[in-house]
Amino acid sequence: MSTSLAVNTESPSSLDADAVVVGYHSGGDAPEPASGAHDVDAAFSGGLAPTLSLLGASGAPEEVHTIASLGAVRAPVVVAVGLGPAPAEGPVDPDVLSRAAGAALRSLASRPGGTGRVVLALPAGSAAEAGAVALGAQLGTYVFDRYRTGDEAREQAEGRAAGSLVLASSAPGADAAVERAAVMAEAVNFTRDLVNTAPADLVPEDLAAAAQEIAQQAGLQIEVLDERALSEGGYGGLTGVGQGSSNPPRLVRLAHSHPEATRTVAFVGKGITFDSGGLSLKPAGSMDWMKSDMAGAASVLAAMRAISTLGLKVNVVGYLAVAENMPSGTAQRPSDVLSIYGGKTVEVLNTDAEGRLVMADALVRAQEDQPDLVVDIATLTGAQLVALGTRVFAVMANDDDVREAVVAAAGAEGEASWPMPLPYELRAGLDSAVADIANVAGERWGGMLSAGVFLQEFIGEGVKWAHLDIAGPSFNQGGPHGHTPKGGTGAGTRTLVRIAEEYAE
Repeated sequence: MSTSLAVNTESPSSLDADAVVVGYHSGGDAPEPASGAHDVDAAFSGGLAPTLSLLGASGAPEEVHTIASLGAVRAPVVVAVGLGPAPAEGPVDPDVLSRAAGAALRSLASRPGGTGRVVLALPAGSAAEAGAVALGAQLGTYVFDRYRTGDEAREQAEGRAAGSLVLASSAPGADAAVERAAVMAEAVNFTRDLVNTAPADLVPEDLAAAAQEIAQQAGLQIEVLDERALSEGGYGGLTGVGQGSSNPPRLVRLAHSHPEATRTVAFVGKGITFDSGGLSLKPAGSMDWMKSDMAGAASVLAAMRAISTLGLKVNVVGYLAVAENMPSGTAQRPSDVLSIYGGKTVEVLNTDAEGRLVMADALVRAQEDQPDLVVDIATLTGAQLVALGTRVFAVMANDDDVREAVVAAAGAEGEASWPMPLPYELRAGLDSAVADIANVAGERWGGMLSAGVFLQEFIGEGVKWAHLDIAGPSFNQGGPHGHTPKGGTGAGTRTLVRIAEEYAE
């Protein structure tokens, strides 16, 4: 259930609402009301800062305090959210604003009756600020209620997601920025929905069906290869990984075409709808969140819809490499040799390193579209969490400029990423005694990087390519923070759309 958002130039203190959200900065003897809050502060006769001081407010980012308005403004409560120190000059950092808006909306969502109608009086003096506030607020209202039962649970979920948002802003371009933010929020929340869906309800055929529905809605071209077509076409990675499951694999190709486009971008997403590890079985503690192993494919699907909605003047193809990795009498075995699409052979030494096998098939196929850039996105390695933790995804590339551009695109969208190398010396560790390459290295060190080196083997000469490992950031196992909920996060979705926008420009 989506939350509507409109821009309003009237005084936020005079608008009918259930709550008004303002920001404040840290520093000095008392918190300092931020831009956008001054009208509300005036309605309190300058009493916002003293009141916040009495409540122990420090102004730390995402710190939230709720104040009864007692008639000072039309809304019964004022929700004040910390923005950190005030910038010495220029606007507030958009990511800080976005996360603050999300934190405020999450706080309101926990109230009886949900969010209701909320006025956002956060800094919105520029289109960038307005878009950031709109994005964070709409991400902060996200709720996944598919499996909730009972009237009380349903009412609580509906209360969180329903209602309306009003952004107080008179900035030039605010309306357009808010419209883009709505498209981006819808894309991220759709990714979250797919990731949060129970794996029994999202087997490969289901994910392919979801892609067909999105393609029809968004006017995307679509092609779905079933298990027979994959076998006949020589897609050994997908068929090998999927052969252990009663739910056969799929390869989905989506395409957005624009008559004025001069460049083509290809996105490839890992779509392992559940990863048990196969015969190289995962321990139970590492398996209970493996419904999220299709987050890369989900982000590609959501990004494709957003790209179509925005009408970007660039050709974009999206591949979803979809399979379920299960142990059974028909599952692939350690030491099996697979023939990847295009003919290169891989010795499977560990069946839990399955994502790179399905991605290899899709990467080779994607290059047949002759793209100017290939970007793959995958929950590829547990080593990513060891290296970068749960909030920062890795970016590797075969071109320094491409790697820097992808990191910059992620940063512009407020997504935390970090550039990582592809050390040539790691390739020797993937040598196989019987095949062209092995799917894992003989030593444990640098596992995230060696996975990237493996994928690079399937990139043709002269093809520009980047690899995003989102294993940790794609699924939040801890508590919610900012505009990020527990569970599926939608990590990487906005970065993909931003890349497409830049290639359209």
